[in-house]
Amino acid sequence: MTNRLPRRSFDEAFRLQVVKMIREQNLSVPQVCRDMSLTDSAVRRWVEQYDAESAGQPGIGKPLTEEQRRIRQLEAELRQLRQDNDILKKAFGLLRPGTEVIHRVIAQWQKKAETVAVSTLCRVLSVSRAGYYAALKRAARPAVIEPIEVQLKAAFTASGRSYGSRRLRAALEVQGIDVGRWRIRRLMREHRLQPSWKRKFVHTTDSRHTLPVAANVLQRQFAPASANQAWVADITYIRTRSGWLYLAAVLDLYSRKLIGWATAPSMPAELVCAALEMAIGQRKPSPGLIVHTDRGSQYASELHRDVLQRHGLLASMSGKGNCWDNAVMERFFLNLKMERVWQRDYANHAEAAADIGDYIVGFYNSTRLHSTLGYLPPNAFERKMAATRPIELSENS
Repeated sequence: MTNRLPRRSFDEAFRLQVVKMIREQNLSVPQVCRDMSLTDSAVRRWVEQYDAESAGQPGIGKPLTEEQRRIRQLEAELRQLRQDNDILKKAFGLLRPGTEVIHRVIAQWQKKAETVAVSTLCRVLSVSRAGYYAALKRAARPAVIEPIEVQLKAAFTASGRSYGSRRLRAALEVQGIDVGRWRIRRLMREHRLQPSWKRKFVHTTDSRHTLPVAANVLQRQFAPASANQAWVADITYIRTRSGWLYLAAVLDLYSRKLIGWATAPSMPAELVCAALEMAIGQRKPSPGLIVHTDRGSQYASELHRDVLQRHGLLASMSGKGNCWDNAVMERFFLNLKMERVWQRDYANHAEAAADIGDYIVGFYNSTRLHSTLGYLPPNAFERKMAATRPIELSENS
């Protein structure tokens, strides 16, 4: 006999947050539903209500002016152009084995459109003109590429050029390709598949305050027996050309899944509360869940304490100046910056927020292989554990 899942209810603030994530961060409805364990039909109904409101029809907010509707239309067209451009760039990057393919593209383009100068094509495709003409004079046979090299490059590119030899081996194993780690390391050296990143540092939270500080209840117990027993939260910063963007995030230690986040150009207490409310709205945890943070003034604020008390959650804080007490969240922020942020040059806050949302929903929660989870993504790990034993994800999602 099949047990029916209990019906969940969401307040207007959470529904509006989900819809804005879809519209402003250019995420698909199925993608968000899979990540947050929501019903597709319900989310589409929320989106329709939001669109109706935006068109001036009765809704949960004020109707938009003609100028605002035009701005939204232009923003949507710009997002679509950027997405199409990114798809073409990624597809081209996955398919090309080297400059030889680019040279052939230039030669074929010259045959079809002789009015386009070779120098222009070389500049657009990022190759030297001298190298192109030298390639035309060479009569060398094309190099034979092993299928494993093609698969390796595809896996490396699909990871955002962030995977090392261990995760690449696990990714190839999922595809049914059994190859040793040392061979992968050799091929990575030969083809220059080397992740590169650099550290930057900016203070985010300030523990020099007189606000109440909670005891360290978590005590570095980073492997709870089930979901929604212990969460960790923190704030980090993202560099953009328009100034710093601050990211507050909440992570479930059981599956390492990022379940709540919020961004803002400053970092008041409202920022961390917005991320926590998103996590609570999605997971509906039982009272007694531990929420571990550092001693920052945002987490010690009355506003944050009220959110915890209202939902019956237990506050836990790291020792003074001890980053190891919140090491899991620190590691997530490092992965985010190594694998995405430090490879980008964000023009403004909106562009950064959209890309971070894409990383969390489209890569980190659904695709990225976690060594702690047996090289499974958080969503796949939760589904696997749900199939082997009953776990509580608020609504048994």
